[in-house]
Amino acid sequence: MSPVSSLPGLPELPDDLENTQVSVGRQSEPERLVARLGELGWTVAVAESLTGGLVVSSIVSVPGSSAVLRGGVVAYATDVKAALLGVDETLLSAQGPVHPRVARQMADGVRRTLGHDGLPADVGIATTGIAGPVSPDGQPVGTVHVAVSTPLGSRVESVQLSGDRAAIRAEAAALAVRIALEAL
Repeated sequence: MSPVSSLPGLPELPDDLENTQVSVGRQSEPERLVARLGELGWTVAVAESLTGGLVVSSIVSVPGSSAVLRGGVVAYATDVKAALLGVDETLLSAQGPVHPRVARQMADGVRRTLGHDGLPADVGIATTGIAGPVSPDGQPVGTVHVAVSTPLGSRVESVQLSGDRAAIRAEAAALAVRIALEAL
């Protein structure tokens, strides 16, 4: 087919323009994460403490997320981190639940826990931290550790967030999705 005529000085448009995909706006980070996981053919599993399900909720809000999301575990209590995610009890006793190594073990553990047919999920995302308003163990409110585990390795990012409880939780969830995107 011949290209559609255009105005003088402008490039010609292809006949099959109706088959061209046009973005209706900038994709959100959860949308980009779901799309990237789909491109890779990978699955994701999420372990959350302070975010209490916000990370999984942001992923579930994306149409088509069921093709990549295995599920989530809200491991709010310290003993749940050990029992369901395999976080080392000695580490938990020595350092407490808000520690970078705990986040890494949560991300690794959720991959195993929510895997399928004996294979782990491809990506594990984990959050742990202190949303406030007070800290039970003396660490500053806003201390957050986010981990992402993939077949290529693990990454932990530790940050100090500010704001009230809701703001800290929301920013920690957004950070978790952002770090996962960067890891892919």
